[in-house]
Amino acid sequence: MTVSQLAKHPSFTPAYLASEDHTLTGVYCCDLLSVAMGRAPADSAWVTVMGNLNAIAVAVLCDVPLLVIAENMGIDEDARKKAQEEGISLFQTELSVFDAALIIHKALSA
Repeated sequence: MTVSQLAKHPSFTPAYLASEDHTLTGVYCCDLLSVAMGRAPADSAWVTVMGNLNAIAVAVLCDVPLLVIAENMGIDEDARKKAQEEGISLFQTELSVFDAALIIHKALSA
């Protein structure tokens, strides 16, 4: 499944869709950036409530093409700009981290 295919799911609202389309191979959930930095798998969708510049930096470091911000948490303007610079797609959802990740997992398994 690609990031742009997932963007069509009604539970997710793209805040920024990177021009380069990435294939997702998994989903990862974590709100502790230091843990995500060492464990987020490359090419995964990372679901978190952290919509700040540091989360973008970790996504870049881990080669994560999609950051999904759960529970209607905001995305800092600096983070949005950095995501655009780095080619990281940003989605928002009102769902919990678990529910958003479950939807992505099911979509990847279909």
